[in-house]
Amino acid sequence: MKLATYKDGSRDGQLVVVSRDLGTAHYATGIASKLQQVLDDWGFLSPQLQDVYDQLNAGRARHAFPFDPAQCMAPLPRAYQWADGSAYLNHVELVRKARNAEVPESFYSDPLMYQGGSDDFIGPCDDVVVPSEAMGIDFEAEIAVITGDVKMGATPEQALDGIRLVMVANDVSLRNLIPAELAKGFGFFQSKPATAFSPVAVTLDELGDAWHQGRLDLVVQSTWNGRKVGMCDAGPEMTFHFGQLIAHVAKTRNVRAGSIIGSGTVSNKGVEQNGRTEWPKGYSCIAEKRCIETIQDGKPSTEFMKFGDTIRIEVKGKDGASIFGAIDQAIVEPS
Repeated sequence: MKLATYKDGSRDGQLVVVSRDLGTAHYATGIASKLQQVLDDWGFLSPQLQDVYDQLNAGRARHAFPFDPAQCMAPLPRAYQWADGSAYLNHVELVRKARNAEVPESFYSDPLMYQGGSDDFIGPCDDVVVPSEAMGIDFEAEIAVITGDVKMGATPEQALDGIRLVMVANDVSLRNLIPAELAKGFGFFQSKPATAFSPVAVTLDELGDAWHQGRLDLVVQSTWNGRKVGMCDAGPEMTFHFGQLIAHVAKTRNVRAGSIIGSGTVSNKGVEQNGRTEWPKGYSCIAEKRCIETIQDGKPSTEFMKFGDTIRIEVKGKDGASIFGAIDQAIVEPS
């Protein structure tokens, strides 16, 4: 099943069911008006939405209309919690290596995670508004899940059962604000503005065998200003799967329905070619590209994003069809 939230002038939008091919949609009116309602009563409401989804795919939905990603808010426009991990340790290794620092041994057994703002997500086609280019504007292509209730102390295997929906995320970062914030010892805050999510969120059955042991075994495509810069595999090199990330959150507290957990930047290891390390699958954030350049050449040469730049992030299935729809955004200054 695929679900989206259409803009209607309110904070939380209007829940719609979207066909598998992302061609048509149908309002969920009469079942639930908001996605959070469904997450709060998943066992009762999701089968009813599944019926609408089946009718939509069969061409029998009486009030179907063409689906338009530009009309979408984030699938869950505001959430009770947005906790973003750093599950791809290659990304951490590159950042550390670029500044000649060791990766602490604990990073390989205990996930990194920060708690981001969850009160004001932006839609997949909404502009990314940033006060200044000098802040070091970067995109971050990630996978994210929305949970149901997960009890405190849940094991990673139990936590996997709490996953309700999967999405793609653009966790926008302002890189030049990060060093001063981290130096305070309290973590990210102003350096992490509003996050964007894919047009639709999908249930696990839509992913088939691409969903494997808490990981999405598909390629995340990142296209910056029309140029494809990343074709990164999201599955094999994810050090901590989503069950482990959710269990990390649930170690000392309950995780409530409507929590969003992010994977962190999707990242793949380099390969040795003629005595030099190359990254043929590209990158899912500019910071990683700059780390690669520093390792190879002694300094970064790729600049961060400018006003007018565009970023498109998308995941396609093995049949070549878009699964979640595309995040397709422009970077703009405040009006």
